[in-house]
Amino acid sequence: MFGADKGPANRLDGKDLAIGIVQARFNQGVTNVLAKACWDTLLEHGVLEKNIEHVQVPGALEVPIALQAMAERGGYDALIALGCIIRGETYHFELVANESAAGVTRVSLDYQLPIANAILTTENMAQALARQEDKGCDAARVAIEMANLLESIG
Repeated sequence: MFGADKGPANRLDGKDLAIGIVQARFNQGVTNVLAKACWDTLLEHGVLEKNIEHVQVPGALEVPIALQAMAERGGYDALIALGCIIRGETYHFELVANESAAGVTRVSLDYQLPIANAILTTENMAQALARQEDKGCDAARVAIEMANLLESIG
């Protein structure tokens, strides 16, 4: 029924959720800030610390396989992908950005599990630094909202 949904504010209660986080270590100064902002926001929205599992992988290309392993094991209401890819002088940036994003999406669709993708893709370090905290917070809110939305749908 149109209008029955009270909006995203109703979906930001994380008290009953289990969330998995996969953080790439490459550009770790940025990904650590992403992870802290993400953790803090999850806790602010009621996710219990004991219901958050956080693992690290070498880089953005390894994020999807860790997400897949977590999805395969089960027990999560949503997952979060954290990483930082900064454009360099070679085509490598496009390959890593495209393949990591495709892998994250594939895992989400294959397992019907929401995955908030906060793998930053920026032109330079200044852009990454400008986005690191906000995108970590956004990822936490997206994970909570989508977990609750899918629960209400199905």
